[in-house]
Amino acid sequence: MQVTEISSQGLQRSYRVVFPLQSVAAKVDAQLDDLRTKVQLKGFRRGKAPIAHLRRLYGRSLMGEVIQETVNEASRKIVDEHHVKLAQEPRVKFPEDKALVDAMAEGKADLDFSVDVEVLPEIPQTDLSGISLIRETAVVDDSMVDQGVQRLAEQNRSFTPADSAHKAETGDQVMVDFTGTIDGEAFDGGKGEDIKVVLGQNSFIPGFEQGLEGANAGDERQVEAEFPAAYLRPDLAGKKAIFAVKVKEVARPNPINVDDEFAKAFNMENVEALRASVRRSIERDFAAASRQRLKRKLLDSLAEKYSFDLPPSMVEQEFAGIWQQVESEMRMSGKSFADDGTTEEEARADYRKIAERRVRLGLVLADIGQKANITVTDEEITQALVERARQFPGREREIWEFYQKNQRALAELRAPIFEEKTVDHLLGQAKVEERTVSREELFADVEEEAVPASVG
Repeated sequence: MQVTEISSQGLQRSYRVVFPLQSVAAKVDAQLDDLRTKVQLKGFRRGKAPIAHLRRLYGRSLMGEVIQETVNEASRKIVDEHHVKLAQEPRVKFPEDKALVDAMAEGKADLDFSVDVEVLPEIPQTDLSGISLIRETAVVDDSMVDQGVQRLAEQNRSFTPADSAHKAETGDQVMVDFTGTIDGEAFDGGKGEDIKVVLGQNSFIPGFEQGLEGANAGDERQVEAEFPAAYLRPDLAGKKAIFAVKVKEVARPNPINVDDEFAKAFNMENVEALRASVRRSIERDFAAASRQRLKRKLLDSLAEKYSFDLPPSMVEQEFAGIWQQVESEMRMSGKSFADDGTTEEEARADYRKIAERRVRLGLVLADIGQKANITVTDEEITQALVERARQFPGREREIWEFYQKNQRALAELRAPIFEEKTVDHLLGQAKVEERTVSREELFADVEEEAVPASVG
């Protein structure tokens, strides 16, 4: 097999591959000889069928296998001998001359085709010793714990049915059946039975809870409410609906007693144990937000230090994923680009820059991690798989088997672990100062900077 580079431009390479007819024939003959010992043909004993007869029956399909093997072998040879790292699967192109292609398929001409590849760029050597970062942290005080415990109490408050004369007011729980219509027509999801509504929580669309104020058990009402303009279902967003409501029960809130008995409902020995658990939960949230902000600052520093050409296919793939999400969110919200003060063209340009940043950072982190000999252990992969399976109660075995049989899916589990370990490696080398901030500052504009999961 002869492999010759015929063009090189940026990260694009093109190679011509020629596999002589004599070698092709030898491979096909070897396949036929092997096949003769395995197949049982009518009229012939096993292993005695003439090669010419087998060639008539199986020659074309075996030729297809030989061509595929040659393509795979050529791709491996390009990677091994030309020392390239592929950004995507090679693209194989055969001549446009149909007669020539037919001759190749019939084993009457040399296999002659081209292979186009897109390679990963060389990541420039960059001094990272000067990275200086600030880790922002917040202190969990008693008032935050008090608020957390109070939220738990409110969420788990019990109610007692009121007497028939009591009119529903803020804080009461009203159990209702309802049927909604828009312009006189029922709509999907507009019907409910035994639905419990706590007045004042604003957990239903605007107007619904207000329409239940002053109601008694047994009342039937027509309640007008309006779906928000940013409602998740575009077919309902911004529309007014009329709900025929039957009030089945009005219940008054019972007093909240945050005591040891209340704590036992959460499998805690006493209130102090419950408070300690709430504190730990808040501390975990604060630590996660602190980590996100620090990681974002690190990625910003890396983005400033590295500049190199990017594989177009990787950028396009990343941009396509981002743009699909943008379009989905706009459909759900019912918004247009004009509503956000921009145009589709300007938005595409902005999101393409985000895609380029993510691809660049993904390549940088992959390169740094590999040079630092960072690895992801089988134990870490198993733990990640266990956590993923837990997200699908009742389907754990199905999820486990899916990942065990799907190497690409396992790679998607491995990528974020590799990324976080590489980030830890970089943070260990950077100069990191601590600064205490308020809770509001810690959670202001917290945003996880994503990098392509396929890299690393």
